[in-house]
Amino acid sequence: MTTTGLASKHNSTLLESRREAVDPTPDEPGARGRDSEAAKHPLLVALGERVRTLRARRGMTRKAVAQAADVSERHLANLEYGIGNASILVLQQVAAALHCPLAELIGDVTTSSPEWLLIRDLLESRDEADLRQARLALSGMFDAAAAGREDRIALVGLRGAGKTTLGPRLADDLGMPFVELSREIERIAGCSVSEIHALYGTNAYRRYERRALEETLARHAGVVIATPGGLVSEPATFNRLLASCFTVWLKASPEDHMRRVAEQGDSRPMAASNEAMADLRRILTGRTAFYSKADIAVDTSGGSLEATFDVLRRLVREATSRPA
Repeated sequence: MTTTGLASKHNSTLLESRREAVDPTPDEPGARGRDSEAAKHPLLVALGERVRTLRARRGMTRKAVAQAADVSERHLANLEYGIGNASILVLQQVAAALHCPLAELIGDVTTSSPEWLLIRDLLESRDEADLRQARLALSGMFDAAAAGREDRIALVGLRGAGKTTLGPRLADDLGMPFVELSREIERIAGCSVSEIHALYGTNAYRRYERRALEETLARHAGVVIATPGGLVSEPATFNRLLASCFTVWLKASPEDHMRRVAEQGDSRPMAASNEAMADLRRILTGRTAFYSKADIAVDTSGGSLEATFDVLRRLVREATSRPA
């Protein structure tokens, strides 16, 4: 290569290095991607805005963040400008450099305002008992229905736990009406639960479920409610239930769940599958943490119906300050 060629290559490399040191912003005419403004993905644009906001909040230069994250300044600039395509590992490094959780960088509701951030910081290091206490306190502040929650008894648990068997007995004992929420869902939708899922999908079913719960709470000051097993899968609906009702988790062994569901004539795919028991165990494991948020739990396995009902009746009456 000639001396002229070497000089040209050196000058090109030097120019590129200088360009990488530049701190381009959307206002600079030389920023990369001017000709592809419309092609920017909204997710990348929003991500870039959050990175810039967090960097400004921390009072850090782009160079300082790039060094702390061990990424090139050019790469970080592209990320901030909405034209980066960073891997999750790079985002994790940037989050660490900005001293924030990855969720705050990516963005969720708890990052949407200073109040959310302050509330999250108060709760972040608390244990389950403290978090439960905080949730109940907030429910009492914002949910008017929470005042009469002990007059509404909600039974939660996987299908086959005994909700529709024990529920009517408990309602009769307490002198309250009994509502099976699944029947209310079908009444509102005008078709069966399986048809709702088949015709309209899970999201529509969850909307009907929430509407059925709201209507039941509005209609009854005192009631025993048997809830669908999957209600806990929708946090907003489950939170509403916990705030408005005294909740009882009816729990049973996987074997009892399976046997009782089969006795009910369930012909859905899960019940007919060769791996039904494994599926049921996975579902139960995944929901146990939510079911355990109930005020009390009653094990419906290993005892007679009468003995189980006596335990349920006694615990509910004691916990809700009703005479035995």
